[in-house]
Amino acid sequence: MQNSQARVDNAAKVARVASRRLALLPRADKDAALRALADAIEAGADDVVRANERDLTRGDAAGMPANLQDRLRLTPERVSGVADALRELAALPDPIGDVVRGSTLANGLQVRQIRVPMGVVGMIYEARPNVTVDAAGLGLKSGNAMILRGGSAAAATNAALVEIMRTTLARIGLPADTVQLLDGGREDVGALITARGLVDLVIPRGGADLIRTVVTQATVPVIETGVGNCHVYVDAEADLDMALAIAVNSKTHRPSVCNAAESLLVHQSVAADFLPKVLAELGGAGVLLHTDEQASLAAQAAGVSCEPVTDADWAAEHLAMELSVGVVPSLDAALDHIAQYGTQHTEAIVTQDRKAARRFTSEVDAAVVMVNASTRFTDGGEFGFGAEIGISTQKLHARGPMALQELTSTKWVVEGDGQVRV
Repeated sequence: MQNSQARVDNAAKVARVASRRLALLPRADKDAALRALADAIEAGADDVVRANERDLTRGDAAGMPANLQDRLRLTPERVSGVADALRELAALPDPIGDVVRGSTLANGLQVRQIRVPMGVVGMIYEARPNVTVDAAGLGLKSGNAMILRGGSAAAATNAALVEIMRTTLARIGLPADTVQLLDGGREDVGALITARGLVDLVIPRGGADLIRTVVTQATVPVIETGVGNCHVYVDAEADLDMALAIAVNSKTHRPSVCNAAESLLVHQSVAADFLPKVLAELGGAGVLLHTDEQASLAAQAAGVSCEPVTDADWAAEHLAMELSVGVVPSLDAALDHIAQYGTQHTEAIVTQDRKAARRFTSEVDAAVVMVNASTRFTDGGEFGFGAEIGISTQKLHARGPMALQELTSTKWVVEGDGQVRV
């Protein structure tokens, strides 16, 4: 642990030096650097994919589930998508230097609150190698140096991506230590999250165990990104064709990610019409259905296999082609269910009743609340933020998809002409 602490402390110290340089860069230089990184990653796509294949082979031999392999996999098309995310980031406004608020006081003092970089940000994440590039890009654009600790499942892929980025940064005259990758095992995680005074912020992104460990053990400030036990509630006044499309898309579009729906709640007044259709489509798509008694009867009538839902199913973030389905007697019951099992990530209502929609958006405690839209839209890119560094389910500083502004702090600048306090 001592060696890990020394290694991480040294990484943080050189990151601090890099962050001071980044904080002074004008937008044009940062955007040019992002475009250079994108070009270099695309040029090195063959090397990245080969490294990724080694990770996938190792994961397959270790019995990695298919949904996790999907999160890990980088095809040439996905590598191009990663590079394009950097180009999109370059096109976004630079938040650094923005005046959040300001005024001139009665005594003539000019007071301004200005956005500034955090400084040194640690990122701990699992088998999502695109996060490696997204985090580095967001850090560069917001003036932060990033210390990355990716999951061991993506070790070769992450190393290839970081090597490309560090080489490119050095070539264009920027500090290579703008982005660093830790590869020293779990001891490095412990050292990173306790490097208080050297690291300004830590962001964990991954499964519940990872997030819980970081939140409970860190002495560095943490932004908690969340587990996504997301619900779709089909209200009594729902357009059932719309509800069908939203429920299916929320579950099946990409089931291995945190904004995929894990539970479907249906108002009892529309259950007889809606459940046979939606369960048939979900079952036909290969979704394993965990159903309550009424939904089980509808599944049997539709010729769809299912199994009885348990409390563990209702609480689970499946991250797979599995869905818990139940019937509720009222909007109140749906709200109570979500309050009990939800994880404050994303919740959706399908309804044509504006009063019901207003109640849902007001009473559901979640980072994102959807009305007549798929849960899959909870995403920084979909919100127009460019790449995201995670989806925060906490309530301090940042909540929901986190992008450039969430990687900034502020400082107060006060200008006078000799005023003294009396």
